[in-house]
Amino acid sequence: MSKVIYRKFERHSHGEGIKGMSTHYCPGCGHGLAHKYLANAIEEAGVQERTVTVSPVGCSVFLFYYMDTGNTQAAHGRAPAVAVAHKLANPNAVVVAYQGDGDLGSIGIAEIISAAQQGIPITVIFINNAIYGMTGGQMAPTTLMAQKTSTSPHGRDRLMGEPMKIAELMAQLDGTVYVERVALFNSKERIKAQKAISKAIRLQVEGKGFAFVEVLAECPTHLHISPRETQKWVAEKMVPIFPLGVKKDVEKDPWFSLPAPNFDTQQMSKVIGASSEAEPRYAKGFPSHIAASDIAFKLAGSGGDGAQTAALLLTYAAIVEGFDATHIPSYGPESRGGTSYADVHIAKDEVLSPSAPSPHILIAFNTPSMVKFAPQVVAGGTVVYDSGVIKEIPKLNANVRAYGVPFTEIALSLGKAVVKNIVALGALQAATNLFPPETFLNAVRISLKEKCAMIPVNEEAFQRGVKSCQETGAKK
Repeated sequence: MSKVIYRKFERHSHGEGIKGMSTHYCPGCGHGLAHKYLANAIEEAGVQERTVTVSPVGCSVFLFYYMDTGNTQAAHGRAPAVAVAHKLANPNAVVVAYQGDGDLGSIGIAEIISAAQQGIPITVIFINNAIYGMTGGQMAPTTLMAQKTSTSPHGRDRLMGEPMKIAELMAQLDGTVYVERVALFNSKERIKAQKAISKAIRLQVEGKGFAFVEVLAECPTHLHISPRETQKWVAEKMVPIFPLGVKKDVEKDPWFSLPAPNFDTQQMSKVIGASSEAEPRYAKGFPSHIAASDIAFKLAGSGGDGAQTAALLLTYAAIVEGFDATHIPSYGPESRGGTSYADVHIAKDEVLSPSAPSPHILIAFNTPSMVKFAPQVVAGGTVVYDSGVIKEIPKLNANVRAYGVPFTEIALSLGKAVVKNIVALGALQAATNLFPPETFLNAVRISLKEKCAMIPVNEEAFQRGVKSCQETGAKK
């Protein structure tokens, strides 16, 4: 086995037993072989330590569980854009976008065309099994005519369009240097697939250009036939529509030799016009009384409650104090009325994962947010919530303290409903002693420097939040 493939797959049973050597792919699926050939190609080229794979939504989403390389998860269809960004940020990296047909050929068609025409040396492995595999067997852009799927139960017809020939499309673009379609249904074709993927990696290592390998792969699950019958189906049904072979192979001189970007802080500050004056710091150290080195937060409410703004202020306050901090927003379907939450991490040194599925601290602005996220707060954590809106507290983990403060009522009493999120930050400070009050107030003042008239009411909102939390105390 290639050393690029992990010896144990931690995704299953923590890597123990037979499941520790099993992928999540269905029996007979072509992804396993494609993974093996890609790993072999990376090892053969000697580039494991500088390889970054990009796996978006689809059956390949868990590629990082199997391959010991760098990895970035991309949004549905956006792998080529992310891959190009990786290559430009680190020109020495070997970047591989690994995508399926529903991902690349549908929602991601604009991204793949743009990246291919740009011609920057990256490698794209395109798995074509003629179906949306992960999401339930819907019709994909490459689904064959008359093929039945969950969204074409009577078979694909002319009104649904013809199957897209992605390799031929890529070959027409001036930016590509190498395009080949391969298959996996017998030993001869597998050898060709291995060679094609190896060549696509080598061309990138040599800095020659954009390489694209389409792999006709099996999906027995959604064809509702056995793996052996699926191999026959690919050979007899797919190959006539998607002919195998090299579609483009242009010999070009190496051209991609960009210097690594300069991330010197002084130069960057000069370019963006940042001040060289340090912001004042008020904290004496990292708030390790909450967590040793990394504190996870979730702020959630209805659209318009200000959860996102509060999250940004919290993140900024931490950065000014000299800590690493991240903020990931998740918006509802509407800017007003839909649910909205944000994950925030504050780390002593470096945030390793910005997601907060099990936060230490939750700020909840409405009942649905309280019901959904409060039980996820870790044992010994803290919940701060709008007691004027939320009337019941769900079952919490052991020793979680819940502080009810009427965010909305306090904000309305100040004549500005929009400052309820600042009331919440005041309550957070009183409940957790995360940072001194001046840390938060400094962040508020800086954010409102263009709206100075709003600073006094925001400062008052913060102080009211602190006072109310101190007066009401925690419910255990």
